[in-house]
Amino acid sequence: MSKWIRQIHRWLAMAFTVTVIVTFVALAREDPIVWVSYVPLLPLGLLVFSGLYLFALPYAAKWRGGRRAGAQD
Repeated sequence: MSKWIRQIHRWLAMAFTVTVIVTFVALAREDPIVWVSYVPLLPLGLLVFSGLYLFALPYAAKWRGGRRAGAQD
């Protein structure tokens, strides 16, 4: 499952970057569209949750006493 979350996190980061660029372009116009400034908040919120999950993974594995899924002997 962490593999899927990691991949989703990467795609969300790209979506967030695109929405920030679009926001800058939209707000730089002579007559800016103000509601566009709220568009990056959705991917940012999802990035926060997926990032917190990924941040907590190593600590959860240590707490459970298991070793990392990708570790080899």
